[in-house]
Amino acid sequence: MAPKRVGVSSSSRPQKNFLSTIYDEATNPENATIVRSLLVFGAGVAFLHSSLGELLLPP
Repeated sequence: MAPKRVGVSSSSRPQKNFLSTIYDEATNPENATIVRSLLVFGAGVAFLHSSLGELLLPP
């Protein structure tokens, strides 16, 4: 016996794509501290990976 098909209802609002959802969540005020901390972490990693990170080494 074949399985029954489930009807998919289409909503009146169009579906958001992945990048739009990411942008909406990143700009959400509830997520501001998480986004800020990720940016600071990324800047720190980029600084330590660059040639400027050698300034922190003793002579």
